[in-house]
Amino acid sequence: MIITVEKIKSGLFNLGLKFISIEEKLFRMFLETSPTKVNEIVILPAVKLVMEKVVKRLKNKTKHGNVYNGKLGDVEVSVIQSLIGTPYIAEKLECLKFTKCKVIIRTDFCGGLNLPSRSIEPGKIIIPESAFCGDGVSPYYILKYYEELKNLEFIKNPIEGISKIKAGNERIYKISPSNELNEILLNTARSLYSNKILTGPIWTTGALFLETDDVAKSWIKEGIIGVDMESSLLFLLGQLFNIKTASVISVSDVVGHEKYDIFKSNYIHPEIFTGIDRVIDIVIRSLQKIKNIL
Repeated sequence: MIITVEKIKSGLFNLGLKFISIEEKLFRMFLETSPTKVNEIVILPAVKLVMEKVVKRLKNKTKHGNVYNGKLGDVEVSVIQSLIGTPYIAEKLECLKFTKCKVIIRTDFCGGLNLPSRSIEPGKIIIPESAFCGDGVSPYYILKYYEELKNLEFIKNPIEGISKIKAGNERIYKISPSNELNEILLNTARSLYSNKILTGPIWTTGALFLETDDVAKSWIKEGIIGVDMESSLLFLLGQLFNIKTASVISVSDVVGHEKYDIFKSNYIHPEIFTGIDRVIDIVIRSLQKIKNIL
């Protein structure tokens, strides 16, 4: 009998897996470390630029697989890059539910939407009061956990107002972040940058390249002030897994705007990067109060 290298490798892997749970195996697959390495407060950037900015502010920094630990201000946190989109949020939250994590704050970019009563520019900070589940992952969780989520508010899919073609979900559910956590972040944000802070509903999408003018108008009719690709599922899974969640996100572009829409212009607004610095400042200045609600 010929014993191949592959058989030896798989035999060693299977031997090692006998000594850990399936949950720890999954955690190690996705985050390349042990669940014990995650702190109670997790900061969750999506894009590389924001991840690097947050990690740069860490004191006493250590790295464990894909998890960075250290202090922001005087509070111990973990920083994990989610990557872009709700599939990656699902991956991270399904792992973090096996840890001692109690708070997750998303810090990143979003798109802005100009309401008739209020204009928005890059660099403004949105702290969403709710997020509409316009992504492709949230409906699967709503189906699986319907009994726990059946009281969620919903609207008729606004896309139906611009197209006769029936595609996607007829109902779009709305989910809120932790009220307690959001209140701390909003109060801090307003004390630091009062004229830069917006709150209201946002839309979470899975189709970045299909944010057309007609689609944006359908969102604006619902009073939606911004669009991202992560918050709805973050809030939804936070509720399901008993983790306090919130988003503090900086407007990088304005959907449909001739100058500030990334698909219509190459203009880089000078406030784009300043906005992310503000986001990080808000989170750091809030952490001591957040620590008190753990």
